[in-house]
Amino acid sequence: MASWVLSECGIGPLPRIYTRPTTGFSSNNNTNFSKFRPLQVSKANNLGSSLKVSSGLREKKWSVHVSVPLSGNVIFNEDGVEKENGGGGGGGGEFDPGTPPPFKLSDIRAAIPKHCWVKDPWRSMSYVVRDVAVVFGLAAVAAYFNNWAVWPLYWFAQGTMFWALFVLGHECGHGSFSNNPKLNSVVGHFLHSSVLVPYHGWRISHRIHHQNHGHAENDESWHPLSEKVYKSLPFPIRAMRFTLPFPMIAFPFYLWCRSPVKKGSHYLPDSDLFVPSERKDVLTSTACWTAMAALLGYLSFQLGHLQMLKLYFIPYWIFVLLLDLVTYLHHHCHEDKLPWYRGKEWSYLRGGLTTFDRDYGWINNIHHDIGTHVIHHLFPQIPHYHLIEATEAAKPVLGKYYREPKKSLPLPFHLLGALTRSMKKDHYVSDTGDVVYYQADPRLKGFEK
Repeated sequence: MASWVLSECGIGPLPRIYTRPTTGFSSNNNTNFSKFRPLQVSKANNLGSSLKVSSGLREKKWSVHVSVPLSGNVIFNEDGVEKENGGGGGGGGEFDPGTPPPFKLSDIRAAIPKHCWVKDPWRSMSYVVRDVAVVFGLAAVAAYFNNWAVWPLYWFAQGTMFWALFVLGHECGHGSFSNNPKLNSVVGHFLHSSVLVPYHGWRISHRIHHQNHGHAENDESWHPLSEKVYKSLPFPIRAMRFTLPFPMIAFPFYLWCRSPVKKGSHYLPDSDLFVPSERKDVLTSTACWTAMAALLGYLSFQLGHLQMLKLYFIPYWIFVLLLDLVTYLHHHCHEDKLPWYRGKEWSYLRGGLTTFDRDYGWINNIHHDIGTHVIHHLFPQIPHYHLIEATEAAKPVLGKYYREPKKSLPLPFHLLGALTRSMKKDHYVSDTGDVVYYQADPRLKGFEK
């Protein structure tokens, strides 16, 4: 475990081979987002082959450098049934999600009703009041009964509510909570500090994630490892990265030290994540995080360490599991092999279309419809209470680029199957190619059974 954490922190001898991602943001959503220059990397590729794929699009030719496994793309639907994939070229008339879409970002924006862009701070605050009341109510009930038949139910319910608090703080970070930056900052600090997340540090790195979504190197969250970096990891660490539950408890370690080939800490103003003008914001958030940690320490001495473990720390780790699970599922585990881009083939629109929605059953309303992820990624300014309507309005424009989520039972246990299949198949991407797909490591024999 310690070796894996050190690897996640980038302390091991991992080469830093990527350029720094885009950090600027334009409020004009019709603006063409900047693209990245192709990376100069080795053409050596033992498990993949590079090919040119051509297709017609609006009477224009396009050509992309695609890297796919030699064995072909074998994929599974969400019921675990193996099926054939049409391949990267879209031969036989099958839809290829890696082709450039026949619409623009402005076309999607135009289809969304104007009122969906309106932010109502009173409505937003009502969700905060509701969730905070539920959190304290659950804690009071659990402490009153103090019964081992009640505690497991409390842990799951409270961990889910901690996740709901985080999602509302996430709204503040995007500015979709209100048009008032001060209100967003105050509420965001209150919500994120309560679940031990440094608000500004996370907000800035999450902005990088949105601005570079779907980019094989510059994405910030759950981006794939290149084959070269993957093979530089010791085999036990590689195996642990894809052995549950270890990947689902990575978030606190990510906050401290990010991930392989991406150095820096969300708590330190001198981190590679931040520019000098953000120093004050980062220090403020770290101070708030420290105050919350001190409060938890004080309560541990007042109420007892076991009581605080039951009341706060076990729900905290349930929250971490949910956060990692949900964020991973929105960028992995689809029944279709979805591309990652680099170089000239990446664009803000194409990268955003590699994410997809999920249905979480009863939890949809509790965690503020974060499962409606496609429109959120393309237009993070839209408040969560308008995401479902905005998604429905955008579907005719998106066409096959929108993937309907599988309907869930009251609790989304079906997603655990998708997660475990991804752990077996989605290990790394090729070092070469501007449109790349996940490949499996044949050495991880235990995952192929």
